[in-house]
Amino acid sequence: MIKVENLHKTFKTKSGPVRAVDGASFEARDGRITGLLGPNGAGKTTTLRMLYTLMRPDQGRVLVDGLDVEQDAARVRRALGVLPDARGVYKRLTARENIAYFGRLHGLDEGEISQRTERLVQALGMEDFIDRQAEGFSQGQRTKTAIARALVHDPKNVILDEPTNGLDVMTTRGLREFLQALKAQGRCVILSSHIMQEVGLLCDHIVIIAKGKVTAQGSADELRRISGEENLEDAFVKLIGSEEGLAA
Repeated sequence: MIKVENLHKTFKTKSGPVRAVDGASFEARDGRITGLLGPNGAGKTTTLRMLYTLMRPDQGRVLVDGLDVEQDAARVRRALGVLPDARGVYKRLTARENIAYFGRLHGLDEGEISQRTERLVQALGMEDFIDRQAEGFSQGQRTKTAIARALVHDPKNVILDEPTNGLDVMTTRGLREFLQALKAQGRCVILSSHIMQEVGLLCDHIVIIAKGKVTAQGSADELRRISGEENLEDAFVKLIGSEEGLAA
């Protein structure tokens, strides 16, 4: 489980301070897909970067399975599988070699790497390109490779930043099925998105973020109920302008 408590993050710019995250709090539980939904620039990516230890919060804390990300950063990283907003893969390596390299970084032996790679190849449908050099990969192939290398160490908690961004329909469908399988295994899955349909289909719990604040959270049905709107998109539009959240 990942617990976020009163996170704040401000950046200094030439035109003055920009408050990217302003007191965000929520829980992402095991066996559930939690979605961060918000417009571009809402603070989703900054929030996720603090969750996976890339940034330090100015205030507040994040707990991953009870571990504080600042006090136990190394242990937290071992418990996380992360697909960041940058999908960079090593272009001179094959997809298999990319995955194996990350497995070694996590201290896995070659047998474990081979076994886990084969499971991920089948789960993500990577058979056609697993032994191809990553130079020239499509967006979908890069994303699948990045997800596989993030999960090779079998983490309990998975964080995905805009996982279907730029993917075609069939690749997106396959990725959704893969995320549902992670949920069924009891993992904690967090994904950020600005795509309403994706969040509505995938997420058990939705956290709406606007201007760095959590303005509402709950299931899709709960968000429709508290907004008084039948359509999730209409509920979202109303709730990003509201400071009233839903106690989950």
